[in-house]
Amino acid sequence: MTTEILNEQDKLTVTDEIPAVIKRAVRAAAKVGEFGENIEVSVMLTDNENIRALNRDHRGIDRATDVLSFPLIEFDADRRANVDTVDESENGEVMLGDIVISLERAAAQAEEYGHSLLREVGFLTVHSMLHLYGYDHMEEDEEREMFSLQEKILEEMELKR
Repeated sequence: MTTEILNEQDKLTVTDEIPAVIKRAVRAAAKVGEFGENIEVSVMLTDNENIRALNRDHRGIDRATDVLSFPLIEFDADRRANVDTVDESENGEVMLGDIVISLERAAAQAEEYGHSLLREVGFLTVHSMLHLYGYDHMEEDEEREMFSLQEKILEEMELKR
């Protein structure tokens, strides 16, 4: 399993605990997917200004958000990968996709919700990983399934609110 983490922001200090919780969250969420730990994921830490530009350019929504997911694989309704969309890295791992987290927004949300920044970053990473595996929350039944799984993973990681 490879988790590349890039810090592209300078508003908050990235302590060693932040990459550690991201890697733990990627590993924990990887258990729900068909590739297990044989994956490569890229995580970029950014600020509100940059995530707003990405959100505008890729989704047509001109506002900052907390996390964006850029899946590289298409999944069917049963979350089985379309083999035509699966690519492997040089080391043979499945390239799952990219995650972009606004660390600035994560810090504000952590304060708003009354929990730690590490819990919020872990939550956002798990949430985004589920999107990379084809989960969504546009419909009520999808939301129920995704959020239930998300909470289960966070409980296993002992990242409580």
